[in-house]
Amino acid sequence: MAAPGTQTSSTTETRVSARVGAIAESATLAVDAKAKALKAEGRPVIGFGAGEPDFATPEPIVRAAQEACADPRNHRYSPASGLPELREAIVTKTARDSGYVIQPNQVLVTNGGKQAVYQTFAALLDPGDEVLLPAPYWTTYPEAIRLAGATPVEVPTDESTGYLATLEQLEASRTPRTRMLLFNSPSNPTGAVYPPERVAEIGRWAAEHDLWVVTDEIYEHLVYGDARHVSMPVEVPELADRCVVLNGVAKTYAMTGWRVGWMIGPTDVIKATANLQSHLTSNVSNVSQRAALEAVSGPLDAVAEMREAFDRRRRTIVEMLGAIPGVSCPEPKGAFYAYPSVKELLGTEIRGRRPRSSAELAELVLEQAEVAVVPGEAFGTPGYFRMSYALGDEDLAEGVRRMAALLSEAK
Repeated sequence: MAAPGTQTSSTTETRVSARVGAIAESATLAVDAKAKALKAEGRPVIGFGAGEPDFATPEPIVRAAQEACADPRNHRYSPASGLPELREAIVTKTARDSGYVIQPNQVLVTNGGKQAVYQTFAALLDPGDEVLLPAPYWTTYPEAIRLAGATPVEVPTDESTGYLATLEQLEASRTPRTRMLLFNSPSNPTGAVYPPERVAEIGRWAAEHDLWVVTDEIYEHLVYGDARHVSMPVEVPELADRCVVLNGVAKTYAMTGWRVGWMIGPTDVIKATANLQSHLTSNVSNVSQRAALEAVSGPLDAVAEMREAFDRRRRTIVEMLGAIPGVSCPEPKGAFYAYPSVKELLGTEIRGRRPRSSAELAELVLEQAEVAVVPGEAFGTPGYFRMSYALGDEDLAEGVRRMAALLSEAK
C-alpha cells in the first residue's frame, strides 16, 4: 500500500487533466538536459541540442541589469504589457530592423518567446480551428496550438526544396476550418530562409483568404550569404491587420536565460493578450526588461560578431556532414541549425544494432559517440537530425568527427 500522500503512477495519470497530460516534453530541452547530466557524470559529451548562442550576453546589457537591481523602481509591479519605455524602444527597433512601422499599443512584452507563442494562439484560436504548420517545425508550435483547442495541420517539406513550403502545398492543405498560418523564417529547426518574393506571395494568399498569419522572426538578424530576411506585414501591408509578429532578445543578443520576448499585432489582439498575461504572470521581471531595453536600443556590433562566428561554423558543419556516407545536409541560410537527412542510414547495422528511426539512431550516437543531437521526430519529420552549431569551433569539429567515425561503420 502506498504511503499517505503518495500516488501510484496510474492514479497520478488520472489526476492530471487530459489537456495538460497530452503535452509532449520539449525534445530539445530533454536532449540538452540528458547531455548535461552525462557531462556531470564525467563523460565528455558534446551537445548539438540546445538552441542558444554560446556567447556571453554583451557587457553593456549586463551592466544595465546590474544598475536596475539597485533602482527601487524595479522592485515593484510594473504594467503587465511591459515597461512603457521598452515598448517604445521595440517600436523604434522594429522600424530600424525590418521597416515595420507600429505604435506602442501594438506591443506586448512577454516572458520569452514561448509565452508570446502560447498567448497568441490562446487569443486567436477556438476549438475546431485549424492552423497550417509547415514541417519541420519548432517543437513548441503544435503543443501550443493544441492547448488552444485547435488542430495543427502539417504541411511537409524536405531537403529537395530547401525546406520551403510552396503556395500550392499551403492551398492544398487549406480547408473551411483553416484560420491561421504559422510562418517561421529564418527557420528553427532547418535554417531555411524564405526569399522575399515567396514571402510576399504567401502573404497575399493569406490576405486573400482572410487567414491570420503568425510570423516568428526571432532569428531575423542571423542570415548568411545572399539570404535576406523580410517581414511579411512589410511585404504585404494589407495583411497587417491579421498578422502577429513574434520576436525577442534571446537569439540576437545571447540572452536566452533573461526571458524577454514580445508580440506585435492589432491593438484589440494585444489588449486581449495583455488581459490574459495579467492573470498568467503579470509583468515580466523588471530587471530583465531593463536589460532588454539596453539591448534593443543599442548598436548591433555584438550581433555582427556573433553572426560572423555562426557563419564560419555553418560552413564547417555542412562540409563535414556532407562527407559522411549516407548523410546529406542542405546549406542553412539562417538561424544556427543544420538539418541533415540520415534516412539512408536507417536500417543499416552499426556496432551490432540496426536503428529503424532517427530517434533510435540519435540514441546510438549519444551512447557510442557521446554526441547529443535532436532527432527529426521532435520536429514532425522523422529521418533527420537537428544540430545546433551555436557551440565552440573545436567542440563542433570534434563532435562531427566522432559522429562521422561511428556512422561510417554502417553496413
